[in-house]
Amino acid sequence: MINIGNSIALLALLTWPLVVFILFRVLTLERALIWSILGGYMLLPQLSEINLPGIPGFNKETIPNLAAFAGCMFVLGRFPAILPQSLAGKLILAVFIISPSVTVLTNLEPMQFGIEYFGSFQVFDPSNLERAQLPGLRIYDAASSLTNQLFVMLPFFLARSVLNTAEALREVLVALVIAGLIYALPMLFEVRFSPQLHTWLYGFFQHDFIQAIRSGGFRPFVFMPHGIWVAFFAFMCVMAAAALLRMSEPAGRGRMMLLVLFMAGLVLICKTLGPILMMLVFVPVLLLLRPRVHLTMAALIAVLVLAYPLLRGSGIIPVQTLLTQVAAIEPERAASLAYRFANEDMILNHVAQKMLFGWGGWGRFMPYDPLTGTSDVVVDGTWIIAIGHFGWLGYLALFGLLALPLLSLWWHARKPFAPVVPLSVSAVALILAANMVDLLPNDTLIPFTWLMAGALLGYAEALGRATSAARMQALQARRGQRTTRAGTDTTTDGQQEVTKQPARRTIL
Repeated sequence: MINIGNSIALLALLTWPLVVFILFRVLTLERALIWSILGGYMLLPQLSEINLPGIPGFNKETIPNLAAFAGCMFVLGRFPAILPQSLAGKLILAVFIISPSVTVLTNLEPMQFGIEYFGSFQVFDPSNLERAQLPGLRIYDAASSLTNQLFVMLPFFLARSVLNTAEALREVLVALVIAGLIYALPMLFEVRFSPQLHTWLYGFFQHDFIQAIRSGGFRPFVFMPHGIWVAFFAFMCVMAAAALLRMSEPAGRGRMMLLVLFMAGLVLICKTLGPILMMLVFVPVLLLLRPRVHLTMAALIAVLVLAYPLLRGSGIIPVQTLLTQVAAIEPERAASLAYRFANEDMILNHVAQKMLFGWGGWGRFMPYDPLTGTSDVVVDGTWIIAIGHFGWLGYLALFGLLALPLLSLWWHARKPFAPVVPLSVSAVALILAANMVDLLPNDTLIPFTWLMAGALLGYAEALGRATSAARMQALQARRGQRTTRAGTDTTTDGQQEVTKQPARRTIL
C-alpha cells in the first residue's frame, strides 16, 4: 500500500484523519484547522505515499488537507466558498486549476534520445544511451492533474472562510510559537547526534545524508524534507514570537523577549544562510515599524517576486554582484548559488520551446543530452519548477495566488475609510512575503503557506467590505447634513423661533 517506509509510516498516514477528527472535537474550529495542517507537516513521514489508481497519492500533504476539509464540512455544515471576490482572483484561480490539464494535452508525445540526423536520414545509436525516451503524458493524467490542484488548494479555500479575522490570524501566530517549542527538542537532538529521528521511526532517511553535514556539525531534518525546510520553519516561529512580543502586555514582555531569543537560537543552529539573513531583516522590521508599513513592504516583495523571471532575463538583477557578496560571507554557499543560476538558465532555454504551458511531469522539463539521455541539471526553486512543469501561465497563476492577498491587503488598507489593520495581520503578511522570497532558491511551498495565503485573502476581502461600508456611511452622513442645511434654517429671535424656508431655485 505504501511506496516507501515501514509499517509505522503507513500507520501514521492512515491514522492522521482520526487525529484530525479528535482535534475538531476538542478545539475551536480555527485551532483545529491550523493544527490539522501544521501538525501533519511537522510529524508525518516524508516521501511516504499511498498510491491508488486514478487519483493523486495520499501523503503528508493531501491527507491532512482532505481530513481538515472533512472536519470543516462537519462543523460548518456547508461547502466553503471557493472563488475569490475579485475578478482578478477568479481568473488567477481558474488558470491555476485548469492549466495543468492543458499542459498534459500539449505533451502527449514522448521525448526520444539517441537519434542523430544526417540531412533527411536519422540514425538511432543505443550504445551510449542511459535512457531511450521519456514517456509522453496521457489524457488520463489531465484528470489527475485537475484533482491534484484541488487537493493542493484545500487549505487556501478553508482558511479563507474560517481564518479571515484578526483573532484567527493571531491564533496562527500562537500555533507557530507552540510548534517551535515542540520542535525545539528534536532539533537540538539532531544537531548534536545527527539527523536520525526519521530513520528510527519511519525506516529511511528522507534525503541525501551529506546535505545534513554543515560547518563541522549537523543541521536538523526531523520529519521535514530537508534542513532548509526546518530552518525556514524556525524563521516563521521567531517571526511569530516577535509579533506576540510586540502585542504582549508590559508585565509579560520579559518572558516573551526570552522566547524570541530562544527561537532565534533555533534559526542559528539550522546553519542555513537564507533564513538567518531573513531573520536579521524581517524581525527588526516587525518590531519597529507600523503595520501599514509592513503591508507596503509585503506588497512590494510580492510584485518583485512575480517579476523575478523577467528581471533575471533582462539582467536587472546583478547575479555576479550577488555571488560576490555571498562568497565574502560563505564561499561554499556562493558556489552552490552559482550552480543553481546556471541550471536555471539551462531550464529557461529548454522551456522557451513550450513557454505557455510547459513540459509537464516525468522530468520532461529538464534539458537532456539528445544522444545519451543524461541530465546533470538539479532544480531547487519553486519558481523554476513551476515554469518548467506548467509554463509561464502556470508560474503566474501560482505566484499570483500567493501575491493576491498581500496586494489586496495593501490596496484596501491604504483607502481613507479603511479600519486599522492589527499587527497580527501584518505579521502573517510579512511571513508570507518572506516565504515567497524563499521560493526563489528553494521549494518551500507547503500546505501551511496556502493556509496563510487563504487567511490573509479572507481578511483582505472583509477589510474591503468594511471599508466600503464605512465610506457609504460617511457619504450618507454628509448628504444628511447638506439636506438639513438646505431644508431649514432655524434662528432664535428673543423667545420666539422663526423658521426660514429656502428661496426658490431655478436651473438658469
